[in-house]
Amino acid sequence: MKNDNFKFLILVFALIASGCNTKKQKANDSNSPITENNYLGQKPPGSTAEVFAPGVVNTKENREVEGMSGADMNTFYFIKRPVGEESKHNVLVSFEYKNKEWNESVVFKGESEPSISPDGKTIYFSKNYIERTSEGWSELKSLAPPFNDIEIMRLSASSSSTYYFDTFTPDLDAPIRYSRFIDDKYEQPKSLGHQFEIGKYNAHPFIAPDESYIIWDSIREDGFGESDLYISFREVNGSWGPAINMGDRINTNNKENYPSVSSDGRYLFFDRRAAENSDNVDIYWVDAKIIETLRTKL
Repeated sequence: MKNDNFKFLILVFALIASGCNTKKQKANDSNSPITENNYLGQKPPGSTAEVFAPGVVNTKENREVEGMSGADMNTFYFIKRPVGEESKHNVLVSFEYKNKEWNESVVFKGESEPSISPDGKTIYFSKNYIERTSEGWSELKSLAPPFNDIEIMRLSASSSSTYYFDTFTPDLDAPIRYSRFIDDKYEQPKSLGHQFEIGKYNAHPFIAPDESYIIWDSIREDGFGESDLYISFREVNGSWGPAINMGDRINTNNKENYPSVSSDGRYLFFDRRAAENSDNVDIYWVDAKIIETLRTKL
């Protein structure tokens, strides 16, 4: 009888342990809510770039690109579509932290090249945008002149509502430009300077909210292979400093593009894709201290 009782107790403890392990597996499953309230519960990266949220944001089934954080740090946005599908199937999705859980939802379909305003109230798609309302996000709207006739790929807005943007041309030779909001309208775009015209494919800018630096991707002779991330800092006189390659902790012989710094300034997000396969792409992140490190080297 004592042996039977002992066996019974062992069986009970085994079942309890099995149940605990099952709960842990479910909590870590990519289809289950993530219950940490910072960066989807991910371990922060160091000075070398790492894939962001593998199995949660970056998956094998979908092509995920163009990640960015919301203004309140309770939302992470990115574009995804099933591997092998065309760009018309792009979906902007978000992971939002609410009621102590991160949950995924669809924000907008059919657009790409997103960037979010510093206040989190506007999301730009090239020369279109949506606005946050009391009932959710608005319908798609178009920017007014002079932007409606420009082939913008990505537009980034500062806290002062100045727009920084690239332009697609067949030769990929257009500089990054900016336009300020003056007298209730946007001025004609101007080039940021010669350092934003070197090489080709000067594209996908991210402007710091205070306009103290700008990060973009470009293909240049001093690069590591394909497109690399570059940074320029604003000088005391208001002009822009030299274009600085962000180094081998970020750039590789693959394509690095679509930079975005989290709204708390702590991490830099960007895409890395294999040159031979546009579907082979992941969203990476790295400690944004690299920005201040590069600034002090000037």
